Amino acid sequence: MTTAAAFQQPLDPIAGSLALSAILAALPLLILFVLLGVFRMKAYQAALISLALSIILAVVGWKMPVGQVLSATGLGAFYAIFPILWILINALWIYKLTVATPWFEVLGRTIRSISDDLRILSILIAFCFGALLESLAGFGAPVAIAAAMLMAAGMKPLKSAMVALLANTAPVAFGAMAAPIIALNGVTGIPLQELSSMTGRQTPFIALVVPLILVFLVDGKRGLRQTWPVALVAGAAFGLAQFAASNFFIVELTDVVAAVVTVVAVLLMLRVWQPSEIIGMTGETREAEKAGETASVSETESVGTDTLTGAGRGSAPGAGTSAASGGAAGGATAVGAGADGGEGDGAASGTTTGRPSGHDVWMAIAPYLVIIVVFSIAQVPVVKTWLTSIGSTTFLWPGLDVTGNNGKPAAAQTLRFDHIRATGTLLLFSGIITMVLYRIAAGRGVRVYGETLKQLRWTILTVCSVLALSFVMNLSGQTTTLGVALASAGSFFALLSPLLGWIGVALTGSDTSSNSLFGALQVAAANETGLSPTLMAAANSSAGVMGKMLSLQNLAIASAAVGLEGAEGTLLRKLIGWSLGLLAFITVLIWLQSTSILGWMVP
Repeated sequence: MTTAAAFQQPLDPIAGSLALSAILAALPLLILFVLLGVFRMKAYQAALISLALSIILAVVGWKMPVGQVLSATGLGAFYAIFPILWILINALWIYKLTVATPWFEVLGRTIRSISDDLRILSILIAFCFGALLESLAGFGAPVAIAAAMLMAAGMKPLKSAMVALLANTAPVAFGAMAAPIIALNGVTGIPLQELSSMTGRQTPFIALVVPLILVFLVDGKRGLRQTWPVALVAGAAFGLAQFAASNFFIVELTDVVAAVVTVVAVLLMLRVWQPSEIIGMTGETREAEKAGETASVSETESVGTDTLTGAGRGSAPGAGTSAASGGAAGGATAVGAGADGGEGDGAASGTTTGRPSGHDVWMAIAPYLVIIVVFSIAQVPVVKTWLTSIGSTTFLWPGLDVTGNNGKPAAAQTLRFDHIRATGTLLLFSGIITMVLYRIAAGRGVRVYGETLKQLRWTILTVCSVLALSFVMNLSGQTTTLGVALASAGSFFALLSPLLGWIGVALTGSDTSSNSLFGALQVAAANETGLSPTLMAAANSSAGVMGKMLSLQNLAIASAAVGLEGAEGTLLRKLIGWSLGLLAFITVLIWLQSTSILGWMVP
């Protein structure tokens, strides 16, 4: 067996110029976003072109051996499949199982029984429940599941995807049981509690404004004007709980505490306050919907456009959810209640109107309760240790022998393969339990799984290409060159540090990966410029989460979850302004924390 020739990442391989090398290193990312956002190219095509460019740069510019470049490409594609796509496939499969039964429509009525106002539901589902899912799972599962639940409540597919993506910001730094902060501790050596405390003094400010943005996305200025009190309560409750948990309690449970506190705060608020108008599923007031005065309602009835989901129109759950289940390809919808209405623990009372019975409510939310219970059990220390011992292995990826410019082996070439304890596997177990609860035959469950794979075929290619791009850039040294160039800005680094974290998450789709990639670099740059290493390390994580809504793999996950194949470019154009705006907001905060103005906030 031959071993790969050792390769050391060069820092400034292009004419010995760090600036020129950094410009070329940034080209694959720039090309990716331009092809998507300006030329509106399909996501998988843009990703493949950017991947090809990064491979050429790695071989010609950074002099990485061809065999190692190809091995890095394969490693990226494998990591895309497991764990990321493994999560998406099983999360979407669970959703399609519910669509294939009468319980999907009951779920929609259950959600609307809490509030008929889509603006408030966007806070409860995308912000609160999404944060709870982020704390337990992460890696795209919150976006996929929250978007599906918003559609069940009657929200349009594109808007569901936008709301789910933007809501998945404030909780991310402490997501997956604080995996990003733990990774940051591992690569920087800064005490975990110190990093947790500093991050918990940044992300709450983002949490404060995100619910306000969500109600604006759903209903524009009217939504902001009518629902700002509950949005402010949600943001303040989440931010304060996140600060308290990260600074004084257990870092791993920060998002769990924040999500639960926020749900309680919002529900208590709704007992004493309601918006002046209720905005229903068509985006119009309840009075306008009942009177049939809007053109969108009449157009929906006559033409059958994709204005509402099937659940929103009160139809059978299979009748109007083609968007959610991939159109004609998503056969799970076609075998819904109309054909097998008796399946799923007997006939549900979901074909009627009004609040479902207690039994129906529990059955409708059963899949999501199962997910929470399964993931919670998996986090119990003794269970987690046992699952790790039987379901986790770490190995060096074949064909790679890469050292960084500092002479140390590149961390990215070592793969930790969690098979049994992986988020996707736990979702698979949750789906099987859902099949038992809903009395779905094994053969039917397998068919729905096959339809899920067919629906995601282009998403799979897109995500594999993007992660291959990420690993090629990382292992060849292109990413390090780009990061060092930004870190050489001297005293201005406090303004560029958040941008570095943002680029890392936009590239990898993961705050954990970005922290592993740039955490040590942030600390080294802080030491050279006289800034606080703790502040700059935390900034990488806190600011990085604003890039998650633009990472192509997350855009692909959201598009697939709502059944809008090829909508990644549209989502990118609609969200890039919000992403950059939030990045600018937290950059100002971090800069102030680096000065005497807010320096007292640094532990």
